[in-house]
Amino acid sequence: MPTSNKILNNEQIQHKIKRIAYQIYESNIDETELILAGIAKSGFVFANRLKTVLEEISDLKIILCEVKLDKKNPLAGVKTSLTATEYQNKSIVLIDDVLNSGTTLIYGIKHFLEVPLKQFKTAVLVDRSHKKYPVKADFKGISLSTSLNETVKVNFSIGRDKVELF
Repeated sequence: MPTSNKILNNEQIQHKIKRIAYQIYESNIDETELILAGIAKSGFVFANRLKTVLEEISDLKIILCEVKLDKKNPLAGVKTSLTATEYQNKSIVLIDDVLNSGTTLIYGIKHFLEVPLKQFKTAVLVDRSHKKYPVKADFKGISLSTSLNETVKVNFSIGRDKVELF
């Protein structure tokens, strides 16, 4: 098994989630409703964690949306748990656990831009610097400079969250 370096422990991740939630709220202070679109698996778990904090600190109505796409073949299309009319003219935050090459986020963004939106932002827990596409995270927990042969793994497990570098 490859050796890993723990980048963030459970307590640090909870702090990052709370900080990002406050930033998202500040960016949407005049809204009554906000859609958190989490990219399937870890991104959706992260969106759920953000939703919990946002509901504690604001009176925003938070709507969760699960975004599914094939990370190996993003051209195969994007599926969301909300219909286009449900997010049209709304404020959306697209959320993933790690921003690596930007492929997942850019195809997710492309999907949502097929209808008019009020505001669109992105949030990630870990932002790496190996982008193939001109995409950035508006809200991020941590920026990591890593080599291409290293892997960042986010493990969401209640009370035992961690981010590791392999």
